[in-house]
Amino acid sequence: MKQYVITSLETHLFFVRIMKEHSLFLLAGFPAEETGFRNKADWLREQFEDLLRTVVCMANGLVRQEVLDSGEIVTEFTEMAEKKTSCLTGIEIDGEITKAEHRLQAACQINVGRRNVQQVRQLNRRVLWLLNELIVFKEKILRDVAACNLHTTNYHLLIEHILREAKLYRQIINGLERKGCMPVGEMRATEMFWNQIMMEHALFIRGLLDPTECELLKTADGFAGEYCRLLEEAGRQECRAEDRMTEKSLELTKRYRDFKAAGAEGITNCRIRSIILPLLADHVLREANHYLRILGSGENGTC
Repeated sequence: MKQYVITSLETHLFFVRIMKEHSLFLLAGFPAEETGFRNKADWLREQFEDLLRTVVCMANGLVRQEVLDSGEIVTEFTEMAEKKTSCLTGIEIDGEITKAEHRLQAACQINVGRRNVQQVRQLNRRVLWLLNELIVFKEKILRDVAACNLHTTNYHLLIEHILREAKLYRQIINGLERKGCMPVGEMRATEMFWNQIMMEHALFIRGLLDPTECELLKTADGFAGEYCRLLEEAGRQECRAEDRMTEKSLELTKRYRDFKAAGAEGITNCRIRSIILPLLADHVLREANHYLRILGSGENGTC
């Protein structure tokens, strides 16, 4: 059960923070009079924040160094991005969790006992329950926005985007609970999922930048186009060409990660004109770092 414990905790370290921030972005996008939606989003944010606090405590000494070094859990910008976002939105963010994440240690030799397994099993059940609550909430938002019964400053596509990420997270944890490890799937499917996520990030960035940021707009447009072409090419490729597609995805995502890092630094330090929350800029950077680790390690399952 060692792999079950390690993979569960590494997955939660990345995704629980992502889900917490999804809830925050939804909350920040609702008008003041939408008290029902705002209260639900805030409740979900608090629940995921409490969950992340638990995960960080449990993960210390039970995760791999490569995950801690990847930049998918926290980046050099996360603490400042949280502070700035909290000031801008009035939404409280527990910065002590981020500091604890920076202090996380990996063990040279990971030892897992029965107690660790029981704790992780309980944690996974709690995550799945909360994820189902979040998924149902996102689906309701989508329906109401599509029917013009609800206004939000978040794009319709962004809500679909974060819904897909939540469903992927649920799929991973369900797989871990059924088999004790992450089921191996086709690398093509994994790449297509994350290439679409990266493409949509570029579309959102383009739409949230100030119209005067001409060079950044062109660059974001360029990345959206490159990922779009990769997705089209992947749909036509035969299995023998998959290695080449992975190389292309890796090269493109490295360049895109650097663009996002520059954007996170510029937005957090108020040098880029946009309506992008600093934490959103850091959020998409962490997702690029996560994808790069998957591409670089060829990690696509453990059983």
